[in-house]
Amino acid sequence: MTDSEKDRWDVIVIGSGMGGMAAASALSRVGHKVLLLEQHQTLGGLTHSFSREGFSWDVGIHYLSEMAPEDRVRRLIDWLSDTPIEFVPLGSVYDYLHIGSAEPLSLSRPFEAQERDLKDRFPDDAEAIEAWTQALRDGQDAMLKVFPTRAMPEIAGDMLDWWNRHAIEKWCARTTREVIDDITDNPALAAVLAAQWGDHGGRPSKASFAIHALIAGAYLPSGSWYPVGGSAAFADHIIPTITKNGGEARAGVRVTGLVFEGDTVVGVRTDDGTEFHTKAVVSDIGARETIDTLLPENCGHDDWIEEIRALPPSIAHFTLFLGFEGDVEAAGATKANHWIYPEGKVDAVWTDAPDGPPPCMVASFGSLKNPAHDPGERQKHMGQFLVWADWKTVEKWADLPAGARGDDYAEFKRRTEKTLMAEYEKHFPDLAKLVVYRELSTPLSTVSFTGHRKGAFYGLDVTPERVVSDALRARTPVPGLFLAGQDVASPGIPGALWGGLLCAGTIDPKVMRQFRG
Repeated sequence: MTDSEKDRWDVIVIGSGMGGMAAASALSRVGHKVLLLEQHQTLGGLTHSFSREGFSWDVGIHYLSEMAPEDRVRRLIDWLSDTPIEFVPLGSVYDYLHIGSAEPLSLSRPFEAQERDLKDRFPDDAEAIEAWTQALRDGQDAMLKVFPTRAMPEIAGDMLDWWNRHAIEKWCARTTREVIDDITDNPALAAVLAAQWGDHGGRPSKASFAIHALIAGAYLPSGSWYPVGGSAAFADHIIPTITKNGGEARAGVRVTGLVFEGDTVVGVRTDDGTEFHTKAVVSDIGARETIDTLLPENCGHDDWIEEIRALPPSIAHFTLFLGFEGDVEAAGATKANHWIYPEGKVDAVWTDAPDGPPPCMVASFGSLKNPAHDPGERQKHMGQFLVWADWKTVEKWADLPAGARGDDYAEFKRRTEKTLMAEYEKHFPDLAKLVVYRELSTPLSTVSFTGHRKGAFYGLDVTPERVVSDALRARTPVPGLFLAGQDVASPGIPGALWGGLLCAGTIDPKVMRQFRG
């Protein structure tokens, strides 16, 4: 008996990021036998961790929202997990904004506290600040009206969109910049209101305001949180739900195509030629990547394919992973993240790496957030220095294998690391003295690990066109093929979680019962 004949699964999920794990676990919970396949050797996608010389970093998490015990997202995580993940709050202040030459501004939760933070800094703009708070609430509500349509049949989804058309037009179809310009003409306040756009990757001039409101506003009710043990806790706790319900999770398995019977997807094919048959295939690798890497040419559904291909990718990034030895808190490290805009330009990305200074940087200290971290006698701690960048900075090496990019790429990385470290020393001089290890990742690293075109950390860009696109429903027009993850819902771990759950609920409505309350 061949593998394709003996390995019949109810559902196969491609990609073990948060969306893939959520879809696989939810379907396992309601009785499906699920096979989860991951091309890399480590399960978890961008929730995985990696270690070097006694240091360990979480790749894709700086903080999380909606993880208080009473929050719905937290309850859903608990349902997906074989044993509960423990989360810890990071305090009332969760971000510091460093914009131009102004004093750093702390951002607190809840809504009322943040209003006070802003009014203390901008006492003449109280009315605008109150209007911003209301806009966050309304924009978030509008985005949550869009989410259910992703799991609905097309006609039902179109009807719901029509019913909510006024809210969608007002908040989803306008950019963050357009909403801010309606609220204030104070450029300093406008910069503050837009500054956290890196949490979803949508530049203020391009992003749907509803996405900005959804994600920036998500930290305000119950604050920011971190998983005890780091982001690897997601795979550690969710994967056993799959395996204990008759499924499997396999790392190091690269899916190269889909298996069809007629026009219906009935399985997947891996790079060694093995076929696995199933009743449904879920792709968690991104909508554009699903089309470009899994679907055969001339498979039909041209309108759907063209609509997704017309949506641009989100931004790319460089990250300098830092290892410290010493008292990092005394040197200035905090649980809260630091958003740094040296020239006050909050809508810019790094275009001239490594020659000029980056216009936007984010400093984070993961080991301070994780109570399970033991710094030991040498007080080892970990941090990240992230810079949003233009893909063009690395584009000329994109078609070359990792080990064949030549001396010029090695020199580019060396100079980029030097530039970023110089900026770090400028903003955190005492912490820079404690750095004993550093390693640079580039947008090409994102491509290598996620497969996302142009190093798009957040998948598709969160433009108004993306937010209202019917092409991003979980059920694709290709029979037997479904989408999960960030592209179905919104960027980030909670967004990918929702994308996975909406996909699972599309396949089996019993999953939808968990959404209530």
